[in-house]
Amino acid sequence: MRKSKMTLALAIILSGSFMFSSCVGSFTLFNRLVSWNQNVSDKFVNEVVFLALNIVPVYGVCYLADALVINSIEFWSGSNPMAKVGDIKKVKGENGDYTVETLKNGYSITKDGKSMDLLFNEESQTWNVVSEGVSTELMKMKKDGTVQLYLPNGGSMNVTLDAQGLTAARQATMSNAYFAAR
Repeated sequence: MRKSKMTLALAIILSGSFMFSSCVGSFTLFNRLVSWNQNVSDKFVNEVVFLALNIVPVYGVCYLADALVINSIEFWSGSNPMAKVGDIKKVKGENGDYTVETLKNGYSITKDGKSMDLLFNEESQTWNVVSEGVSTELMKMKKDGTVQLYLPNGGSMNVTLDAQGLTAARQATMSNAYFAAR
């Protein structure tokens, strides 16, 4: 009887965590493990390590921890507890390859030797782009859960943090795609 109650409680907790998080997340812990394994040695050693980490279920435990705990924290808090200042990632974009470095208060993005920073100002609750020493406010997070988006034409608009708000923001900014690079 006690074992079935424990199983039922565990099933409810697990289903609740899936139901309330709905975040695909970045799976940082799992991806770090995979990245480490890929850089251990040559392909034969990597395969042996891969098999060992599957037999001992290290991959499974990392994936489960990411899915149930870390990604839920990332979704609800807005920050990834696994993100480290100084992490550098290579990103393939439609306009070429970018290098993205995690900063204490944002990101530094570099392409072809040119760099810009996306920085969050905690005091004013704003995201800013800094390029060639010039800072431009992109958006302000408001207490009512909306965002004041600053437009390329000098105006601004209030958008909600949902699909409808994202669509409105895209429509308003697509006319001038290089706003962030000015």
